[in-house]
Amino acid sequence: MSAYHPLNDQEAIRISRSIEGFFPQEAELSCREIGDGNLNLVFHITDSVSGKSFIMKQALPYAKVVGESWPLTLDRARIESEKLILEAKLAPGLVPTVYKYDSELALTIMEDLSDHVIMRQGLINGTRYPKFADDISTFMARTLFFTSDLGMNQQDKKNQVKSFINPDLCKITEDLIFDDPYTVSSNNSFDPAIADAAEALTKDSELHLEVAILRDKFLTNAQALLHGDLHTGSIFVTPESTKVIDPEFAYYGPVGFDVGAVIANLLLNYAGQEHWLSDEAERADYRQYLITSIIDIWNQFEAKFRALWNENGVDRLANSAAGYQDYYMNRLLQDAVGFAGCKMVRRIVGLAHVADIDRIPNDATREKAQRLALAIGTTLIRGNRQTQSIEQAIDTALTAASK
Repeated sequence: MSAYHPLNDQEAIRISRSIEGFFPQEAELSCREIGDGNLNLVFHITDSVSGKSFIMKQALPYAKVVGESWPLTLDRARIESEKLILEAKLAPGLVPTVYKYDSELALTIMEDLSDHVIMRQGLINGTRYPKFADDISTFMARTLFFTSDLGMNQQDKKNQVKSFINPDLCKITEDLIFDDPYTVSSNNSFDPAIADAAEALTKDSELHLEVAILRDKFLTNAQALLHGDLHTGSIFVTPESTKVIDPEFAYYGPVGFDVGAVIANLLLNYAGQEHWLSDEAERADYRQYLITSIIDIWNQFEAKFRALWNENGVDRLANSAAGYQDYYMNRLLQDAVGFAGCKMVRRIVGLAHVADIDRIPNDATREKAQRLALAIGTTLIRGNRQTQSIEQAIDTALTAASK
Protein backbone atom coordinates (compact mmCIF):
# COMPACT_ATOMS: atom_id res chain seq x y z
CA MET A 1 0.00 0.00 0.00
CA SER A 2 1.30 3.46 -0.91
CA ALA A 3 1.86 6.40 1.44
CA TYR A 4 -1.05 8.04 3.22
CA HIS A 5 -4.19 8.79 1.22
CA PRO A 6 -7.89 8.59 2.11
CA LEU A 7 -9.17 5.09 1.41
CA ASN A 8 -12.05 4.15 -0.86
CA ASP A 9 -14.30 1.11 -0.47
CA GLN A 10 -12.24 -1.14 -2.72
CA GLU A 11 -8.99 -0.35 -0.89
CA ALA A 12 -10.67 -0.92 2.45
CA ILE A 13 -11.76 -4.40 1.30
CA ARG A 14 -8.25 -5.19 0.05
CA ILE A 15 -6.72 -4.24 3.39
CA SER A 16 -9.37 -6.26 5.21
CA ARG A 17 -8.31 -9.42 3.43
CA SER A 18 -4.77 -8.92 4.74
CA ILE A 19 -5.83 -9.22 8.41
CA GLU A 20 -4.56 -12.70 9.09
CA GLY A 21 -6.98 -15.18 10.56
CA PHE A 22 -10.03 -12.92 10.79
CA PHE A 23 -12.04 -13.62 7.64
CA PRO A 24 -12.21 -17.11 6.07
CA GLN A 25 -10.59 -17.74 2.68
CA GLU A 26 -13.96 -17.82 0.90
CA ALA A 27 -15.07 -14.50 2.44
CA GLU A 28 -17.32 -12.32 0.31
CA LEU A 29 -16.57 -8.87 1.68
CA SER A 30 -18.64 -5.73 1.32
CA CYS A 31 -17.79 -2.24 2.53
CA ARG A 32 -19.99 0.64 3.62
CA GLU A 33 -18.71 4.07 4.66
CA ILE A 34 -20.65 4.91 7.80
CA GLY A 35 -18.73 7.87 9.21
CA ASP A 36 -21.21 10.36 10.63
CA GLY A 37 -18.73 12.06 12.95
CA ASN A 38 -16.83 15.28 12.60
CA LEU A 39 -13.25 14.16 11.92
CA ASN A 40 -12.77 10.74 10.28
CA LEU A 41 -13.65 8.14 7.67
CA VAL A 42 -15.29 5.02 9.12
CA PHE A 43 -15.84 1.83 7.09
CA HIS A 44 -17.99 -1.17 8.05
CA ILE A 45 -16.52 -4.35 6.53
CA THR A 46 -18.82 -7.40 6.44
CA ASP A 47 -18.43 -10.98 5.18
CA SER A 48 -21.74 -12.32 3.87
CA VAL A 49 -20.46 -15.91 4.17
CA SER A 50 -19.37 -16.06 7.81
CA GLY A 51 -21.26 -13.03 9.07
CA LYS A 52 -18.05 -11.70 10.62
CA SER A 53 -17.34 -7.99 10.47
CA PHE A 54 -15.14 -5.21 11.82
CA ILE A 55 -14.74 -1.45 11.71
CA MET A 56 -11.96 0.46 9.94
CA LYS A 57 -11.41 4.04 11.12
CA GLN A 58 -9.09 6.32 9.19
CA ALA A 59 -8.05 9.75 10.36
CA LEU A 60 -8.24 12.54 7.78
CA PRO A 61 -5.62 15.31 7.69
CA TYR A 62 -8.36 17.85 8.34
CA ALA A 63 -11.60 18.22 10.28
CA LYS A 64 -14.27 16.46 8.22
CA VAL A 65 -16.99 18.72 9.64
CA VAL A 66 -15.25 21.83 8.22
CA GLY A 67 -12.99 20.67 5.40
CA GLU A 68 -9.39 21.11 4.33
CA SER A 69 -9.29 24.65 5.69
CA TRP A 70 -9.01 23.11 9.18
CA PRO A 71 -5.91 20.88 9.07
CA LEU A 72 -5.30 18.26 11.77
CA THR A 73 -2.41 15.94 12.57
CA LEU A 74 -2.74 12.28 11.64
CA ASP A 75 -0.94 11.38 14.88
CA ARG A 76 -4.33 11.42 16.57
CA ALA A 77 -4.91 7.96 15.05
CA ARG A 78 -1.89 6.63 16.96
CA ILE A 79 -3.11 8.30 20.12
CA GLU A 80 -6.55 6.75 19.70
CA SER A 81 -5.28 3.21 19.08
CA GLU A 82 -2.78 3.33 21.96
CA LYS A 83 -5.44 4.74 24.29
CA LEU A 84 -7.93 2.02 23.32
CA ILE A 85 -5.33 -0.67 23.98
CA LEU A 86 -4.48 0.88 27.36
CA GLU A 87 -8.17 1.23 28.27
CA ALA A 88 -8.71 -2.46 27.44
CA LYS A 89 -6.03 -3.37 29.98
CA LEU A 90 -7.34 -1.04 32.69
CA ALA A 91 -11.08 -1.50 32.10
CA PRO A 92 -11.48 -4.85 30.31
CA GLY A 93 -14.71 -5.40 28.44
CA LEU A 94 -15.62 -1.72 28.31
CA VAL A 95 -13.94 -0.77 25.00
CA PRO A 96 -13.83 -2.39 21.54
CA THR A 97 -10.95 -4.75 20.75
CA VAL A 98 -8.25 -3.29 18.46
CA TYR A 99 -7.15 -5.78 15.79
CA LYS A 100 -4.55 -3.67 13.97
CA TYR A 101 -3.12 -0.16 13.71
CA ASP A 102 -1.46 1.04 10.48
CA SER A 103 0.61 4.15 11.17
CA GLU A 104 1.24 4.93 7.50
CA LEU A 105 -2.47 5.07 6.69
CA ALA A 106 -3.51 6.45 10.12
CA LEU A 107 -5.88 3.49 10.23
CA THR A 108 -7.28 1.55 13.19
CA ILE A 109 -9.14 -1.74 12.68
CA MET A 110 -11.35 -2.70 15.58
CA GLU A 111 -14.29 -4.71 16.86
CA ASP A 112 -17.66 -4.11 15.23
CA LEU A 113 -20.28 -2.99 17.75
CA SER A 114 -23.29 -3.19 15.45
CA ASP A 115 -25.15 -5.20 18.09
CA HIS A 116 -25.00 -2.07 20.28
CA VAL A 117 -26.59 1.34 19.68
CA ILE A 118 -25.05 4.77 20.03
CA MET A 119 -26.16 5.90 23.46
CA ARG A 120 -27.30 9.32 22.28
CA GLN A 121 -29.86 7.71 19.98
CA GLY A 122 -30.88 5.25 22.68
CA LEU A 123 -31.61 8.09 25.08
CA ILE A 124 -33.51 9.99 22.39
CA ASN A 125 -35.63 6.85 22.03
CA GLY A 126 -36.28 6.84 25.77
CA THR A 127 -34.37 3.60 26.44
CA ARG A 128 -33.08 2.87 29.95
CA TYR A 129 -29.69 1.30 30.56
CA PRO A 130 -29.59 -0.34 33.99
CA LYS A 131 -25.86 -1.22 33.82
CA PHE A 132 -24.63 2.09 32.49
CA ALA A 133 -23.93 3.91 35.76
CA ASP A 134 -21.93 0.95 37.06
CA ASP A 135 -20.05 0.44 33.79
CA ILE A 136 -19.15 4.05 33.06
CA SER A 137 -18.14 4.76 36.67
CA THR A 138 -15.87 1.70 36.57
CA PHE A 139 -14.40 2.80 33.24
CA MET A 140 -13.66 6.31 34.51
CA ALA A 141 -12.41 5.28 37.94
CA ARG A 142 -9.95 2.72 36.59
CA THR A 143 -8.67 4.58 33.51
CA LEU A 144 -8.25 7.84 35.42
CA PHE A 145 -6.85 6.51 38.71
CA PHE A 146 -4.27 4.19 37.16
CA THR A 147 -2.93 6.91 34.84
CA SER A 148 -2.62 9.48 37.64
CA ASP A 149 0.19 10.24 40.10
CA LEU A 150 -1.93 8.47 42.69
CA GLY A 151 -1.97 5.15 40.84
CA MET A 152 1.25 4.93 38.83
CA ASN A 153 4.92 5.72 39.31
CA GLN A 154 5.28 9.46 38.82
CA GLN A 155 8.30 9.17 36.53
CA ASP A 156 6.54 6.58 34.38
CA LYS A 157 3.58 8.94 34.24
CA LYS A 158 5.78 11.78 32.96
CA ASN A 159 7.03 9.55 30.16
CA GLN A 160 3.44 8.61 29.34
CA VAL A 161 2.46 12.28 29.21
CA LYS A 162 4.94 12.70 26.35
CA SER A 163 3.23 9.95 24.35
CA PHE A 164 -0.14 11.64 24.61
CA ILE A 165 0.70 15.24 23.78
CA ASN A 166 -2.26 16.11 21.55
CA PRO A 167 -2.05 19.82 20.66
CA ASP A 168 -4.32 19.87 17.60
CA LEU A 169 -7.30 18.24 19.27
CA CYS A 170 -6.69 20.05 22.56
CA LYS A 171 -6.83 23.29 20.56
CA ILE A 172 -10.31 22.33 19.34
CA THR A 173 -11.47 21.86 22.94
CA GLU A 174 -9.73 24.99 24.21
CA ASP A 175 -11.44 27.15 21.58
CA LEU A 176 -14.83 25.54 21.04
CA ILE A 177 -15.62 24.86 24.71
CA PHE A 178 -13.73 27.50 26.69
CA ASP A 179 -13.56 30.53 24.38
CA ASP A 180 -15.84 30.77 21.35
CA PRO A 181 -19.22 30.60 23.18
CA TYR A 182 -18.27 33.63 25.26
CA THR A 183 -17.31 35.93 22.41
CA VAL A 184 -18.35 36.73 18.84
CA SER A 185 -16.76 33.90 16.85
CA SER A 186 -17.18 32.56 13.33
CA ASN A 187 -17.19 29.09 14.89
CA ASN A 188 -20.38 29.76 16.81
CA SER A 189 -23.67 28.43 15.49
CA PHE A 190 -27.08 28.96 17.05
CA ASP A 191 -30.71 29.45 16.11
CA PRO A 192 -31.71 33.10 15.65
CA ALA A 193 -34.45 32.54 18.25
CA ILE A 194 -31.82 32.36 21.01
CA ALA A 195 -29.60 35.18 19.74
CA ASP A 196 -30.35 37.16 22.88
CA ALA A 197 -29.11 34.31 25.09
CA ALA A 198 -25.99 33.89 22.96
CA GLU A 199 -25.26 37.61 23.21
CA ALA A 200 -25.77 37.52 26.99
CA LEU A 201 -23.03 34.88 27.24
CA THR A 202 -20.55 37.34 25.71
CA LYS A 203 -21.31 40.00 28.35
CA ASP A 204 -21.49 37.93 31.54
CA SER A 205 -18.33 38.80 33.46
CA GLU A 206 -19.19 36.52 36.40
CA LEU A 207 -19.53 33.59 34.03
CA HIS A 208 -16.32 34.52 32.21
CA LEU A 209 -14.36 34.34 35.46
CA GLU A 210 -15.55 30.80 36.16
CA VAL A 211 -14.89 29.67 32.57
CA ALA A 212 -11.40 31.20 32.70
CA ILE A 213 -10.62 29.24 35.87
CA LEU A 214 -11.89 26.03 34.30
CA ARG A 215 -9.99 26.72 31.09
CA ASP A 216 -6.80 27.19 33.06
CA LYS A 217 -7.31 23.76 34.62
CA PHE A 218 -7.81 22.21 31.19
CA LEU A 219 -4.63 23.90 29.95
CA THR A 220 -2.37 23.14 32.89
CA ASN A 221 -3.66 20.34 35.15
CA ALA A 222 -2.20 17.04 33.90
CA GLN A 223 -3.93 14.86 36.51
CA ALA A 224 -4.64 11.76 34.45
CA LEU A 225 -4.93 10.41 30.91
CA LEU A 226 -8.37 11.51 29.76
CA HIS A 227 -10.61 10.05 27.10
CA GLY A 228 -11.11 13.71 26.21
CA ASP A 229 -14.46 13.47 24.43
CA LEU A 230 -16.61 11.23 26.59
CA HIS A 231 -20.07 12.13 25.33
CA THR A 232 -23.03 9.86 24.59
CA GLY A 233 -22.10 9.79 20.90
CA SER A 234 -18.82 8.10 21.90
CA ILE A 235 -20.50 5.34 23.88
CA PHE A 236 -22.16 2.23 22.46
CA VAL A 237 -24.68 0.49 24.71
CA THR A 238 -27.20 -2.25 25.21
CA PRO A 239 -29.12 -2.75 28.44
CA GLU A 240 -26.42 -5.31 29.35
CA SER A 241 -23.25 -3.77 27.90
CA THR A 242 -21.29 -0.52 27.62
CA LYS A 243 -18.45 0.13 25.16
CA VAL A 244 -16.55 3.42 25.08
CA ILE A 245 -15.13 4.41 21.68
CA ASP A 246 -13.31 7.31 19.96
CA PRO A 247 -10.59 8.41 22.44
CA GLU A 248 -8.72 10.42 19.79
CA PHE A 249 -8.94 13.54 22.01
CA ALA A 250 -6.96 11.70 24.71
CA TYR A 251 -4.40 13.77 26.61
CA TYR A 252 -3.26 14.35 30.17
CA GLY A 253 -5.71 16.74 31.79
CA PRO A 254 -8.06 17.30 34.74
CA VAL A 255 -10.00 14.19 35.83
CA GLY A 256 -13.23 16.17 36.19
CA PHE A 257 -13.34 16.86 32.46
CA ASP A 258 -14.24 13.27 31.55
CA VAL A 259 -16.74 12.96 34.39
CA GLY A 260 -18.30 16.30 33.48
CA ALA A 261 -18.70 15.28 29.85
CA VAL A 262 -20.87 12.31 30.80
CA ILE A 263 -22.98 14.44 33.15
CA ALA A 264 -23.41 17.15 30.52
CA ASN A 265 -24.70 14.81 27.86
CA LEU A 266 -27.28 13.22 30.14
CA LEU A 267 -28.47 16.73 31.02
CA LEU A 268 -28.61 17.71 27.34
CA ASN A 269 -30.89 14.74 26.77
CA TYR A 270 -32.91 15.87 29.82
CA ALA A 271 -33.49 19.17 28.02
CA GLY A 272 -34.24 17.46 24.70
CA GLN A 273 -36.94 15.33 26.25
CA GLU A 274 -39.11 18.43 25.97
CA HIS A 275 -39.89 16.94 22.55
CA TRP A 276 -38.95 13.25 22.51
CA LEU A 277 -41.45 12.24 25.19
CA SER A 278 -44.65 14.16 24.58
CA ASP A 279 -46.59 12.61 27.46
CA GLU A 280 -45.94 14.81 30.47
CA ALA A 281 -45.91 11.99 33.03
CA GLU A 282 -43.63 9.81 30.91
CA ARG A 283 -41.30 12.77 30.34
CA ALA A 284 -41.09 13.53 34.06
CA ASP A 285 -40.39 9.89 34.85
CA TYR A 286 -37.64 9.58 32.23
CA ARG A 287 -36.06 12.83 33.32
CA GLN A 288 -35.95 11.50 36.86
CA TYR A 289 -34.21 8.40 35.52
CA LEU A 290 -31.58 10.64 33.91
CA ILE A 291 -31.02 12.60 37.11
CA THR A 292 -30.81 9.41 39.16
CA SER A 293 -28.27 8.09 36.66
CA ILE A 294 -26.11 11.20 37.04
CA ILE A 295 -26.16 10.95 40.83
CA ASP A 296 -25.38 7.22 40.68
CA ILE A 297 -22.52 7.78 38.22
CA TRP A 298 -20.80 10.33 40.45
CA ASN A 299 -21.38 8.45 43.70
CA GLN A 300 -20.20 5.15 42.24
CA PHE A 301 -17.21 6.83 40.57
CA GLU A 302 -16.21 8.43 43.85
CA ALA A 303 -16.55 5.18 45.81
CA LYS A 304 -14.56 3.20 43.23
CA PHE A 305 -11.85 5.87 42.87
CA ARG A 306 -11.43 6.01 46.66
CA ALA A 307 -11.27 2.21 46.88
CA LEU A 308 -8.59 2.06 44.18
CA TRP A 309 -6.67 4.78 46.03
CA ASN A 310 -6.89 2.94 49.36
CA GLU A 311 -5.82 -0.35 47.79
CA ASN A 312 -3.32 0.76 45.15
CA GLY A 313 -2.16 4.28 46.03
CA VAL A 314 1.58 4.70 45.29
CA ASP A 315 2.17 8.18 46.75
CA ARG A 316 3.12 8.06 50.44
CA LEU A 317 2.05 11.59 51.34
CA ALA A 318 -1.21 11.43 49.38
CA ASN A 319 -1.99 8.18 51.19
CA SER A 320 -1.14 9.38 54.68
CA ALA A 321 -2.05 13.08 54.84
CA ALA A 322 -5.20 13.39 56.94
CA GLY A 323 -8.07 14.91 54.95
CA TYR A 324 -6.23 14.95 51.61
CA GLN A 325 -8.40 12.31 49.96
CA ASP A 326 -11.56 14.20 50.91
CA TYR A 327 -10.06 17.44 49.61
CA TYR A 328 -9.02 15.80 46.34
CA MET A 329 -12.40 14.16 45.69
CA ASN A 330 -14.35 17.33 46.45
CA ARG A 331 -12.14 19.21 44.03
CA LEU A 332 -12.84 16.56 41.36
CA LEU A 333 -16.58 16.96 41.94
CA GLN A 334 -16.38 20.74 41.63
CA ASP A 335 -14.36 20.43 38.43
CA ALA A 336 -16.80 17.88 36.99
CA VAL A 337 -19.75 20.20 37.67
CA GLY A 338 -18.04 23.18 36.08
CA PHE A 339 -16.85 21.26 33.03
CA ALA A 340 -20.33 19.78 32.59
CA GLY A 341 -21.75 23.28 32.39
CA CYS A 342 -19.16 24.35 29.81
CA LYS A 343 -19.90 21.30 27.68
CA MET A 344 -23.63 22.08 27.74
CA VAL A 345 -23.22 25.72 26.74
CA ARG A 346 -20.90 24.82 23.86
CA ARG A 347 -23.41 22.33 22.44
CA ILE A 348 -26.10 25.00 22.20
CA VAL A 349 -24.26 28.04 20.81
CA GLY A 350 -20.95 26.62 19.55
CA LEU A 351 -19.86 24.45 16.64
CA ALA A 352 -21.25 20.88 16.44
CA HIS A 353 -24.47 20.51 18.41
CA VAL A 354 -26.26 17.39 19.71
CA ALA A 355 -29.08 15.50 18.02
CA ASP A 356 -31.00 15.36 21.32
CA ILE A 357 -31.90 19.02 20.74
CA ASP A 358 -31.01 19.90 17.14
CA ARG A 359 -33.36 17.28 15.69
CA ILE A 360 -36.41 18.65 17.50
CA PRO A 361 -38.62 19.63 14.54
CA ASN A 362 -40.84 22.20 16.22
CA ASP A 363 -39.13 25.60 16.47
CA ALA A 364 -40.79 26.65 19.72
CA THR A 365 -40.09 23.32 21.44
CA ARG A 366 -36.49 23.33 20.25
CA GLU A 367 -36.01 26.86 21.55
CA LYS A 368 -37.45 25.86 24.93
CA ALA A 369 -35.02 22.94 25.13
CA GLN A 370 -32.09 25.14 24.12
CA ARG A 371 -32.88 27.74 26.75
CA LEU A 372 -33.34 25.02 29.37
CA ALA A 373 -29.93 23.54 28.52
CA LEU A 374 -28.28 26.97 28.68
CA ALA A 375 -29.90 27.73 32.03
CA ILE A 376 -28.74 24.41 33.51
CA GLY A 377 -25.26 24.77 32.03
CA THR A 378 -24.63 28.33 33.15
CA THR A 379 -25.89 27.55 36.65
CA LEU A 380 -23.48 24.63 36.92
CA ILE A 381 -20.61 26.86 35.79
CA ARG A 382 -21.46 29.65 38.22
CA GLY A 383 -21.79 27.34 41.21
CA ASN A 384 -19.04 24.82 40.53
CA ARG A 385 -16.61 26.09 43.20
CA GLN A 386 -19.31 25.99 45.89
CA THR A 387 -20.40 22.42 45.14
CA GLN A 388 -20.37 20.03 48.09
CA SER A 389 -22.43 17.16 46.64
CA ILE A 390 -23.69 16.06 43.26
CA GLU A 391 -27.26 16.15 44.57
CA GLN A 392 -26.85 19.80 45.58
CA ALA A 393 -25.36 20.78 42.21
CA ILE A 394 -28.10 19.13 40.15
CA ASP A 395 -30.92 20.39 42.39
CA THR A 396 -29.58 23.96 42.25
CA ALA A 397 -29.24 23.86 38.46
CA LEU A 398 -32.70 22.41 37.85
CA THR A 399 -34.31 24.83 40.28
CA ALA A 400 -32.67 27.82 38.59
CA ALA A 401 -33.61 26.54 35.15
CA SER A 402 -37.29 26.18 36.11
CA LYS A 403 -37.66 29.85 36.96
